[in-house]
Formats: sequence, structure tokens, C-alpha cells
Amino acid sequence: MSHTTSFSAPTGMVDPFGRHVSYLRVSVTDRCDFRCTYCMAEDMTFLPKKDLLSLEELERLCSVFVEKGVRKLRLIGGEPLVRKNIMHLINQLARHLKSGALDELTLTTNGSQLARYAGELADAGVRRINVSVDTLDAAKFTQITRWGQIDKVMAGIDAAQQAGLMIKINAVALKGFNEAEIPQMLEWAHGRGMDFTLIETMPMGEIDADRTDQYLPLSKVRAALAARYTLDDIPFRTGGPARYVEVKETGGKLGFITPLTHNFCESCNRVRLTCTGTLFMCLGQDDAADLRAPLRASEGNELVSQAIDEAIGRKPKGHDFVIDRTHKRPAVARHMSVTGG
Repeated sequence: MSHTTSFSAPTGMVDPFGRHVSYLRVSVTDRCDFRCTYCMAEDMTFLPKKDLLSLEELERLCSVFVEKGVRKLRLIGGEPLVRKNIMHLINQLARHLKSGALDELTLTTNGSQLARYAGELADAGVRRINVSVDTLDAAKFTQITRWGQIDKVMAGIDAAQQAGLMIKINAVALKGFNEAEIPQMLEWAHGRGMDFTLIETMPMGEIDADRTDQYLPLSKVRAALAARYTLDDIPFRTGGPARYVEVKETGGKLGFITPLTHNFCESCNRVRLTCTGTLFMCLGQDDAADLRAPLRASEGNELVSQAIDEAIGRKPKGHDFVIDRTHKRPAVARHMSVTGG
């Protein structure tokens, strides 16, 4: 795939606001082996198989994006590691790491399948992963994930670290659930050499709970942590939306992702591709482009490349997330598991 074509100009993909799009997040499945209460309803209806892109189609689409200037690829879900034959896709995409076309191939996982896949991921060239853990309490963990077991996730984290993978722990801050546990989780993560990122709950998809009851502004969490630790702002960036501080007492990094209290859109370099071939230019907007039809309409990539260009030309300046009691409905109707986080 070293041949250049008319659409692989070195300028890459630039949106209407002059932002270079160099980061693609790909939801390889909407399925998950957990049912986290803030993300999904317990009785979820998943997409029919015919709507899903095959692994070959996913690989082809990702490769078009890499040709067009994407330097970072993150596989997400649902839970990416429950997709059948997922390592085949990862190994295929890894060739872009070897050629130098891609700087990073990574994934976000709930950790349930990591014990099985950590070694293969490291062998493929994955260097770091994000693992979502919202509580260290075994009973609370099963309560919030409905089906998850903390010991399986811990075994996965052990396996990943033994395989040499760097890990960042992601936790959704939930009022009255894990608020009091955050310092303990921070010290646990940093004690194991893992970065720790807190995320505000996002208003996506109908769930069984009232999100206004769950919403915990990270400004409040940060103020509580600052009373206990020394937090120094650092310019560290991973290409995602987190803003980082260094915790002097632990020596580790702490990230804050605040879609509601702090709009992080001005530097957004990301687009999201779903497992059905739908491209979302913004996590918090419904505007999307269908890439499955042009992909399936031709064996060449010109049609799909044109569709991507047209979509990037519509990338919005920012999102309009809001959680309040007058807007009971989610800001975006689709579930987080469809687009991935």
C-alpha cells in the first residue's frame, strides 16, 4: 500500500476551522460484555450483522484514513475485544505502524478480555491502552457494570503490564457512587505506574437512570483533590480531550475530561467511525456521513475518499452537551456504545 494517489496530499484533512484531522476513533462493535448503567440499558438491542462492516471493510476504511493523514488510530466499542477475530484486524492495521504511516495504534477496553489478548496486542505493536475502571470495590463494580467482575479486570491489567503495555485508567465520576473513592483510585493507579483520567458523565442515549442524579462536575472533584494533593498543570497531551495535571505526592499524571464544564472543542483533531461505516465529525452532534455505501459501491477508494473530504468539510466547531432537569432527554439519542467514547 505504498503507492500514492491523487488524494493523498501531504496537507492531510483540514476542517473548516483550520484544524488538521489526524486522529480516528473506530468503534469496531456496538456489543459489550458489560452493561454499565451510565452507558447502556440492561436490555440492549444490538445492530443486525448485515449492517456491520466486515473486518476487511473496517481495515480498508482505516487504511484510506491513514493515507489521508490520520496518524493515530484508536479502536473502541462497545468492547473492542469481544469482536470476533479482532486480532486479525489489529495485525492488519499494524502494518501502518511498521511503514511509519501511523504513529500509534491503541484501544480503549473494559479489561475483561485483556488477560487473553495482552501479549498479542503488544506483539502487534500496540504500546499503550486505556482501561475503564469506575470503582475498585468488587460489589460496586458488579453493581455499575451489571455483569462485570473486578478480579477479571485486575487479572487483565496484570497481564497487560507484564506484556509491557502502558496503561491509562479512565473513570467516569459519578455523584454518590465513586466520589469518595477517587483519591484511593488515584493512588492505586499511580502506585502501579498508570496514568489516571476522570471523565464527566455524557448525555448520550436513553438509559435506565436519571443522569442529573449522576452528574458530578469535575471542577468540584478537582477542588477536593487540590485540598489534599499538590496539582501542577502540565502541557501534556495524548491527542485526546484530556487536560492533565501532575500530582506532586504520587508523581503521576491525572487527566480531566470535561465535556460539560469546559468545552475542549477548539483543538479537536478527531473524527469517529462506527462499526456500520457511519462517520461522526463530532461526538456531541448528530451530523454524520455514510461511508458504507461508497465503500461497497466500488473496489477502488476514490468514492469513499470523496465522501470523507465532504464530511470533514462539515466538521462543526463544537458540541452542545447539556445536562439539566428541563432536558430530561439525552443531548444525543444514540448510545455511547454505538460511537464509542
